[in-house]
Amino acid sequence: MLFLTLIIGILLNAMGYIPPGNINLTVAQLTINKGMRQALYFILSFSIVEVFFTFGMMRFARWVSSDVNLNENVSEVRLGTYVDLFMIMLFVVMGTITWINRKKVPKTKAEDNRSKKGSVFYGMLLGVLNPVQIPFWLFFGNYVILHEWIKTDYLSLVIFSLGSGIGSALALYGYAHFAKYIQEKFALSSHIINRSIALFLWALALYLIIKQTVVYCN
Repeated sequence: MLFLTLIIGILLNAMGYIPPGNINLTVAQLTINKGMRQALYFILSFSIVEVFFTFGMMRFARWVSSDVNLNENVSEVRLGTYVDLFMIMLFVVMGTITWINRKKVPKTKAEDNRSKKGSVFYGMLLGVLNPVQIPFWLFFGNYVILHEWIKTDYLSLVIFSLGSGIGSALALYGYAHFAKYIQEKFALSSHIINRSIALFLWALALYLIIKQTVVYCN
């Protein structure tokens, strides 16, 4: 049963990082600009934070899902809107920073080694500032509990959370290798890739803006 719990945690969280978002695009950008080693530092630190985050969310998944509704209003604004607004700001800021640095020459290996702490800190920071995972675990966490796919004792949740961290690490590692493959296969410069990532982040922000506009217009 514990082995199945681990597998469910791995598959569920890996699935959550397949769609392009701020985290996997950050991994792709780090891989292109600073190399695979710095991307691995980011992935490891992010995944460690993800283990603790998942454990906390799973402990309260049933209670939160029954008492908190993303469609409820807080000061006449939907709770889900606050999450989207945060993600819009995050996408715009990250896209702008990427665009500004699009022509920046990648650092040498010596400089990359000195930026190890920066990659680790960045991974931990985005692990904490990742509100899109809150509704994800509110839904899927409660789903696996109600369907009795996993137990809710401490050991089971610890194993599930470890699986979640492994799942995010595997998915992000796949993104890192994909970004490296794309750059090598098509001989793309970091300038072109950075510009593409910036445009995509802005597109994600625009999508969320349109989504909220449609919600409130209806």
